[in-house]
Amino acid sequence: MSVNIDSCVVSPGSDEFVEEAWELKERIHHEEGVLKQRRNFFTDAYRRSTVHCYFQENQTGRDLIGFTAVRRDGYILFLAVASDCRGEGIGKRLVANVVEDHRSVTCHARTTNENALQFYENLGFEIKRRIDNYYEDGGDAYYLKLGSEGGITDRLSELMGR
Repeated sequence: MSVNIDSCVVSPGSDEFVEEAWELKERIHHEEGVLKQRRNFFTDAYRRSTVHCYFQENQTGRDLIGFTAVRRDGYILFLAVASDCRGEGIGKRLVANVVEDHRSVTCHARTTNENALQFYENLGFEIKRRIDNYYEDGGDAYYLKLGSEGGITDRLSELMGR
C-alpha cells in the first residue's frame, strides 16, 4: 500500500492550518508530556512564522502529520511529527526545509526531552549552552545550533543523504 504525502508552506501572517497544528501539538503533549505551550502563545508564534507542513492522505481527506514553525532568523520555534509517523524521515525533511532557507538553524529543547535531543544530535545539531528555568513551568533547556562544520549547503546535502 502506498502512502501519499503532500507538503505546503504557510507564510507569516497566515493562520492556515493553525488548528490542525494545535491539535497535533496537543496530541503529542498528552502522549509524551512535551510541547507544553499555551494556546495564545502557540497561535501567535505560528502566525509570525513560516510554517512547513506535511500531510498524509486518508479516506476522508488528509491529516497533518508534521510541521515546523520557523522565525526569519532560522530559529525553529516548533517541530512536531505525529508519533505514528516517526522514523519515516518527516522530521528530517522538515529540518532540511529550514536549512534550505536559512544560513543558520537553531532551536531550544528541554533537557529532559531525550527523543528530541537524540533527533537533533543525529542531524548534526550541537548543544551550545544550557539555560536554567527557560520554560514557563521552570523547565531547563539546551540551546542547539546545526553544526558549523562545512557550509549550510553541505549540511543540507548530508541531511537529505542520511
